[in-house]
Amino acid sequence: MSKKLTAKIALGLSIMAWLSLSVVDLSNQFSASNNIDSGFSDKLPNLLFFGYVISLFTFYKAKVELADRLNLIELLWKIFVTGMLTTVVSLLLKSLNLVLGGTQFIQNVLVVDFLFLINLGLLTAFIVATFVVWKRLILYQKNKRLLLLWAVFEYFLFGSILLDFTSISGKEYFLVVVVALGLLVSANMKWVAYLSFKQKWKSILLLLVTLLYLVYFYINLVTYRNSYEFLSLLSNSIFIQAAFVFTSSYAIFSLLVIIFNLPTTSAFEQKLTEVVNFQRLSQSIQTEKNEDEVYAILLESAVRTVEADAAWIELEASEELFLDRITYDEVNEVKKNISNSGLAFRKEIDANKNKKNGVAGKLKSGNFKSLSIFPIWINETQEGTLYLLKEVRDGFTKELIEITETFANQAAISIANFRMLNEAITNERYKEELKIAKQVQAKLLPSELETNVDFEVSTFTVAADEVGGDYFDSYKISNTKTALIIGDVSGKGTSAAFHMAQMKGVFLALAQLDLSPIDFLNKANLAISSGLDKTSFVTISYFVINAVAKTINFARAGHVPSLYFNAIENKASYFKNKGLGLGIIRGDKFKEYIQQSLVEYKTGDILILYTDGITEAQNNKKEEFGYERLITIVEENNAKSGEEIKEIIMEDLYQFCNNQSLEDDYSLVVLKFI
Repeated sequence: MSKKLTAKIALGLSIMAWLSLSVVDLSNQFSASNNIDSGFSDKLPNLLFFGYVISLFTFYKAKVELADRLNLIELLWKIFVTGMLTTVVSLLLKSLNLVLGGTQFIQNVLVVDFLFLINLGLLTAFIVATFVVWKRLILYQKNKRLLLLWAVFEYFLFGSILLDFTSISGKEYFLVVVVALGLLVSANMKWVAYLSFKQKWKSILLLLVTLLYLVYFYINLVTYRNSYEFLSLLSNSIFIQAAFVFTSSYAIFSLLVIIFNLPTTSAFEQKLTEVVNFQRLSQSIQTEKNEDEVYAILLESAVRTVEADAAWIELEASEELFLDRITYDEVNEVKKNISNSGLAFRKEIDANKNKKNGVAGKLKSGNFKSLSIFPIWINETQEGTLYLLKEVRDGFTKELIEITETFANQAAISIANFRMLNEAITNERYKEELKIAKQVQAKLLPSELETNVDFEVSTFTVAADEVGGDYFDSYKISNTKTALIIGDVSGKGTSAAFHMAQMKGVFLALAQLDLSPIDFLNKANLAISSGLDKTSFVTISYFVINAVAKTINFARAGHVPSLYFNAIENKASYFKNKGLGLGIIRGDKFKEYIQQSLVEYKTGDILILYTDGITEAQNNKKEEFGYERLITIVEENNAKSGEEIKEIIMEDLYQFCNNQSLEDDYSLVVLKFI
């Protein structure tokens, strides 16, 4: 049964118990006033009161457990709010009594008894709520001895209600025993040490107000009994007296301890700060431990610090376990226990799967009663998990969890440092491979392109830090026909160099067949797709220049649109024919996604081929060089030679980017028809 459902059922039962108690007690009072038999046993009110107390205890216990992550001040605040609500209702009834004082109605036996029952219910609700919170504070840091002592006190306190069903003598001795046990457990106030200076002042205020609530209810109850002798219900209840003494005593003791601890608060907070600074400092320390040694040290440090009864570390990449005071069989048993320990805990673990903080929870069966889990993150990847176990419930406080997180972070840093040494060696090997790839790329690009009497060609290309995939080439099909290609291969490094070499082979093989641009792209797609993985592709633009017909026949496969300047119209514009990159669609349907175009060139016309590294280059403001800026440069300098236009474009590009190195490869081919 979930805690929410338990709380709702317990609240409903407590309301029913109080209403039943009111009906029975009012019936008994009416019968006594009129000398008739009510038909109810004299012990029935005591039984209903017992049910009311147990239901309230179950309700508040479930409410506090639902708010498992409440801090200490929030727990005290809950008592303050509960006390305020019950006190306000009680004061409203007292105001009603004062307003109607002296009237026959307010002096009626049944009215007086009903008002007393309301006040008794309010007092009991506040005392039980305070009792549950005090229990949480007392058991903030616990051991087996304290748990046993508390269990004895709790059974004696609630068992004292049963004494109201008897008329035996010597009840006062039982009261002394219960009070003594309550005072004994009240000595546990370790939670006070974890309050900050500001929190301690808040606690003092909240505890003072709680004491005022208790004093008010006690005076109110005594006043009722002294004023109306016929109110005999629970007149000498051991439970009410013992619970009142316990709640009041713990509030007073806590108040005194907090006041006495105020001078040492700053020193304690300084220690916590030093722990945080240690974590920061440790991140800069280089260690020479290997990974296994670091995990072993982490396990030992965590167990000693939190006084865990058992622990293990489980690595994500393997089935290797680092064990401390636990066997493999016990580990498997605990894992089964985790899956059966309640939906709320499983959800909490899942919610923290991609977070770096630890999580604590309860185990329902087995020798271990509480568990804390800490993911070990190295370079934003969870490499392992630290499991800590205790034989007591709620054995991991917030402070213990934070300290263990510090150890886990330090261990992760040490492992990361160890891996950096290996990565340095690997990087040297990679640099050598990159050097070879650059040499291959330099040999794949032609030193100059084919020309004829109708046009001149100027080229420029620069690779980024890593080898990229910019590629351009030409092939003289005949004395009057020239094939020209420019493209961009996806990827970087050696893979890009490999795909570039593959594209060059396909180009040289197909260009000599004198295919139309659309047939060239279709066959190139079939050929290149077999050597590309599914995440890679190639973008190209393919041109066939016919010097006899004075035409440019071209098609585009996903590459940036080429820029063409028409000398007669004195205007530059981009070719807008559609096209999809090679390798994106693999099959005969590719032909449906490309388009062939034809233009006639004249003297003075200019064809600009480029890669996206030019138009997408950014300055310090993250603004791109863009397409319009390229049009403007060409239109303003169309009278110059192709070589001059190329130099102007590159000069403007560098000025735009503040002469800083570009992040991508960039290539430029300028054809000027003469």
